[in-house]
Amino acid sequence: MNKPRIQDDLYTYVNQEKLDELVIPDDKPCAGGFQTLAEDVEKIMINEFEEMSLNNSYPNDYLKRACDLFVLAKDADKKAEYGVKPALNNLEIINGLNNLDDFNKEYKSLMLKGISLPLKIMVDTDMKNTKQHAVYIQGPGVILPDASYYKPEMAAQKEMIMGIWINVAKAILANSGLSAEDQEKYLADTLEFDNMLGNLVKTSEEWSEYISMYNPTSINDVSNLVTTLDFKAILNDLFGFVPEVIIVSEPRYLENFTKVFNADTFELYKHWAFVNGFINACSLLTEELRDLGSLYYRSIAGIPANTPIHKFAYQLASSMYSEPVGLYYGEKYFGSEAKKDITEIVYQIIDTYKTRIQNNDILEESTKEKAIQKLSRIGVKMGYPDKVLPIYDKLVYSDGSLYDVVGELEQIKILNNLSKLKEPTNPGKWAMPGHMVNACYDPFVNDITFPAAILQAPFYSINQTRSENLGGIGAVIGHEISHAFDSNGAKCDEFGNINNWWKEEDTKRFESKIEAMVEQFDGIELPWGKVNGRFIVSENMADNGGMAVTLEIMGKTENSSYEEYFTNWAKVWCLKAKPEYLQLLLNLDVHGPSVLRANMPPRNFDEWYKTFDVKETDQMYIAPEKRVVIW
Repeated sequence: MNKPRIQDDLYTYVNQEKLDELVIPDDKPCAGGFQTLAEDVEKIMINEFEEMSLNNSYPNDYLKRACDLFVLAKDADKKAEYGVKPALNNLEIINGLNNLDDFNKEYKSLMLKGISLPLKIMVDTDMKNTKQHAVYIQGPGVILPDASYYKPEMAAQKEMIMGIWINVAKAILANSGLSAEDQEKYLADTLEFDNMLGNLVKTSEEWSEYISMYNPTSINDVSNLVTTLDFKAILNDLFGFVPEVIIVSEPRYLENFTKVFNADTFELYKHWAFVNGFINACSLLTEELRDLGSLYYRSIAGIPANTPIHKFAYQLASSMYSEPVGLYYGEKYFGSEAKKDITEIVYQIIDTYKTRIQNNDILEESTKEKAIQKLSRIGVKMGYPDKVLPIYDKLVYSDGSLYDVVGELEQIKILNNLSKLKEPTNPGKWAMPGHMVNACYDPFVNDITFPAAILQAPFYSINQTRSENLGGIGAVIGHEISHAFDSNGAKCDEFGNINNWWKEEDTKRFESKIEAMVEQFDGIELPWGKVNGRFIVSENMADNGGMAVTLEIMGKTENSSYEEYFTNWAKVWCLKAKPEYLQLLLNLDVHGPSVLRANMPPRNFDEWYKTFDVKETDQMYIAPEKRVVIW
């Protein structure tokens, strides 16, 4: 393959050699960029877990419990001894439900046992008063990767993917102890119940507009919509009182709830709950079932092999004790010099953002003042937290099967969540653990989180030039800060509350920029499918903002190199992936495909054209009137 010119394809020009040498692991759908760093961190931490367990020496009790869980999850013989009994014992409660009255009385027990429910109830931050919590309700998930697959225009994809799921489900249910006749009946009922859900629950595109999740509704109005539930009695059982207001995340589903869940569909629900429960249990039962249970996702994501048992064990243990594991990783592998340097970059970006807000042509002067105030209040969480949350002191488990241990821990987490309703929120809580290769902006806290694990090359290195670091971690920091002013974040104020602090004219000008960004990406044909520009617009706006603010800093940085900046920008997005996985991401991931994240933002900025002498005849050229710079 001939190497393209950089003016035609920045992504391939920079990454071709790396893409040629990258090998996708058999148990993964992709390699490169974020994924390779995550693999490296995982190898380090698996070795740490192995060494701690072997020496029976742990830095604290949290890590001891995590390592004990790791050892238990690796013990294939012990799992084989228990077989499927732990799951069947837990699911037995479903058989005891004879009618809706039984269901209403047992709702809390079902919830604590992790049984799939027709209506999920949880506690989360009140989006309009982020100092307090609220009760949220929403529908369950569906069998297919997303509810969009249930639309008529997706019928061919639905049939193909559902066919894979049915074959896997049949193989799994053969181990359930049900008769052949019951297996067939349970499966048919599950598909019927799932189809009702698929036509009502939200798609990923709808969930991406997260402000639309906030629909405060009086308890009486909710009760009148879910008449097949004794909703007030259920709430009283969960919380010890009946909240006056419930936040409805999926109004369409709630309005149709009694069509899905009623006396006539109750048996469908029971069979759906059993099948879901048994399939979801597979990874915690025998190795044969763990392999079978992963087959559906592996088939649709192009992954040939199941996760090896030691990796699975680590992933389970580190997710259950994520904050203590992240704290350990951060303290041991993240240097104070790097933290100081990156923190300087963060505040330089925030200050530059303030200047750009002041000079932008979208907002009125009074709105600019509020936007700058929001920037001044952005919290910065860099590396890892100082201490773990109190929940980890509660995550203690008894001896038993892996299934029962995980169930016990999940029950503690559910009860902890329910107990939060009357407590104030904790803005100091970290959204991500220190060993995660990722970063985020939380609109309801107004803060950015950069775990220690992402703060390494190519994103950042103390040995990279300032230009390279600005093109890597700098642009990612700018990206996360930009989420404060994207199509979702712009609807929250400096305290994270949903609050319309923009003037009508601000919103009109902003929406025209949003539409221009949608248009720039929408309908782009890639070998694995067509891009939905509206679905990924918030992330594309953030990429655009991250590049804009760091390019301005580049202009004021001594001995800066735009060539190094754009080269490292492209390196960050290097990804080699299976076509099936890339196709899946188009429907599930609010981020654009990596090749577009590398190639689309630069062409909106003069620095790109000047640095590489990009002309109208080059593929990475767009006309000045089509270029979009938002912040």
